[in-house]
Amino acid sequence: MIGNSIIKLHNVDIFQQTHLVLSNVNLHIDKGDFVWLIGQTGSGKSSLLKVIYGDLAINNTGDGYACGYALNHIKTKDIPFLRRKLGIVFQDFQLLTDRSIEQNLQFVMRATGWTDKKLIADKALDVLEKVGLRSKLKKMPHELSGGEQQRVVIARALLNDPEIILADEPTGNLDPDTSEEIVLLLKQISQSGTAVLIATHDYHIIRTFPSRIIKCENGKVLEDAKIA
Repeated sequence: MIGNSIIKLHNVDIFQQTHLVLSNVNLHIDKGDFVWLIGQTGSGKSSLLKVIYGDLAINNTGDGYACGYALNHIKTKDIPFLRRKLGIVFQDFQLLTDRSIEQNLQFVMRATGWTDKKLIADKALDVLEKVGLRSKLKKMPHELSGGEQQRVVIARALLNDPEIILADEPTGNLDPDTSEEIVLLLKQISQSGTAVLIATHDYHIIRTFPSRIIKCENGKVLEDAKIA
């Protein structure tokens, strides 16, 4: 980590295959920051997130760091370790429908190297407590509302104590009241020291929870943007 910076991109060009999506990107996100990421469909938001979690290489343009890893030089074998320091929350919940909430969380922990049964059980309870769902441990995903399922996804993102949560349209499938509850939860998580970056099209929710805005527009990234 460079100082307090969890994410730092300096003069980075972002390509999809040979197509330049974003040029000369400068971006910093520090410990505990709560940041919105906006931009029209196709403006490069997803590409920017992919660079941060190691799904798109930045090769030799500029310098990029995420959670202590140099993105220019990261080896394929190190990408899973980078991703353990990131919590990723998508619009579609991607919960395993054939197992309970507890088993969903246990599956992720085992896949990321946890072996001690008691530690696994304790951690599952701990993250569900943080999102207000401790009582839902034994429920199946289909028994939960959309908002509750998204809370489970956030709990899953917290399992490895990430330095930052990347949330890509986390309220896209939720009604306005539930959306506010989810964003309030993410805001509280940022206040405990975990940075949060939320990509969204929902300007109402941004106005409800005003914070720093990053905007992808015309092939550029504006670090301190405004919305009308």
